[in-house]
Amino acid sequence: MFRSIATVGAWTMASRVLGFLRDMLIASKLGAGPMADAFFVALKLPNLFRRLFGEGAFNAAFVPAFAQALTQRGPAAAKALAERMAMLLTLWLALLTGLGLVFMPELMRVLAPGFTDEPAKFALAIELTRITFPYLLLICLTALVSGVLNGLGRFAAAAAAPIFFNLLSMLALFVLAPYVATPAHALAWGVTISGAVQLIFVMWACAQAGMALNPLRPPALSPDVKAVLRRMGPGLIGAGVTQLNLAIDVIIASFLPSGSVSYLYYADRVSQLPLGVIGAAVATALLPLLAKQIYAGQPLSAHRSINRAIEISLVLAVPAAVALAVLALPILAALFQRGAFGPVEALETSRALIAYSFGLPAFVLVKVFVPGFFARGDTATPVKIGIGCVVLNLALNLALMGPLQHVGVALATSIAAWANAGLLGWLLMRRGQFVPDRRLRRVAPRLLGAALAMGAVLAALSWWLAPGSGLRGVAVLGVICVVGAACYFVAAQLSGGLNLRELRRLMRR
Repeated sequence: MFRSIATVGAWTMASRVLGFLRDMLIASKLGAGPMADAFFVALKLPNLFRRLFGEGAFNAAFVPAFAQALTQRGPAAAKALAERMAMLLTLWLALLTGLGLVFMPELMRVLAPGFTDEPAKFALAIELTRITFPYLLLICLTALVSGVLNGLGRFAAAAAAPIFFNLLSMLALFVLAPYVATPAHALAWGVTISGAVQLIFVMWACAQAGMALNPLRPPALSPDVKAVLRRMGPGLIGAGVTQLNLAIDVIIASFLPSGSVSYLYYADRVSQLPLGVIGAAVATALLPLLAKQIYAGQPLSAHRSINRAIEISLVLAVPAAVALAVLALPILAALFQRGAFGPVEALETSRALIAYSFGLPAFVLVKVFVPGFFARGDTATPVKIGIGCVVLNLALNLALMGPLQHVGVALATSIAAWANAGLLGWLLMRRGQFVPDRRLRRVAPRLLGAALAMGAVLAALSWWLAPGSGLRGVAVLGVICVVGAACYFVAAQLSGGLNLRELRRLMRR
């Protein structure tokens, strides 16, 4: 499992670094004004559906079924299931995409109702979203093929595919911008083109893995296909509650002063680096592993897998959360403060980042706990919890948006994430499907202590060295982070929260 997590995490890290370069470029060209707000809403809608229908609900239902078919009936049965689901998903998403293009103004009134007070921004958001919406079909099919690769134990290609999204977005901003109405239009076209490239790439990787898929297979409703479809319905909310909460953030932020959507977007992008590298990597590796262990009748192995996944998550997520909270303003200034993105934008975005960092460990734990339900075919329980957390997030948004503006929106999402993680973990424990073992109980508080010690060092270094914007700010911030990471690992080793010898051995293996 560690090797799979490391593989996914390494490629995700590469993608996130490129994503930062892309966002730095967007910030310098678009800033945090009406054009940026419109583009980020245009990007949010297909991404929301991708995470719900593709990476969320579909993978939650499909990967365990694919693993079961592969383990119990062989590769031919698993391939047939994947091909039938690919055809069904294509038909469904093509219909959804067509309806979205036709009824985009109505959709925009739901997703960003506050934009209606500014007709120019509202019209631009509709136009840009119509360009990006076909990305939904392409990237959801990419998620299906990636699920096949993950079920086969091939994680690298699926994790590397998002790199094309960042590369082509940046390329479009340079190449297409002179030929379209605005830089935002160039970015929107880059998004859609990247979806086609990602799909071609994972299809090629699947063929190389010995399972070339025929997407034209008739979509027969076999028993295993029906089982996947039954599980998808509740999985839409169970796996995508975080995305639904983020969508609520956009809706609420559209009523706040101009720039609020952009502040939340940039803050979320920074927090997504550790969440993507840690949470997505652990969840991607854990779901097929748990499914295979459960269907093979190995409950103790499944129990150990969840405990070690939580431990790996805490080793990285807790110090990441502390570092983001302490260094929020220096990070935003170093990365984005140039061109149209000035000191005021950096300050406002840093306040949202601090609020998101509070919920980072919870976001990661949700990604660890949810596979514990999905691997057993239980998509209903996360749905019930998810509905409650969406309602809680909405209530907190309405309560906090007045006094705290966009910061209240981010804080509401973090609080809802902790409620979600806490309820999921408690239910798994109540069912006997997760019990914190002695090792996890021993290391968790020690890791927290080491992270707090690191936070004190980071605060002192940030005050002393005062990193600013530009290349110097990036260099100084890099030095601070390296020193802080060294302090964390030394403190964790001395306190017994981490065994560096074991970590080195796992890395070599």
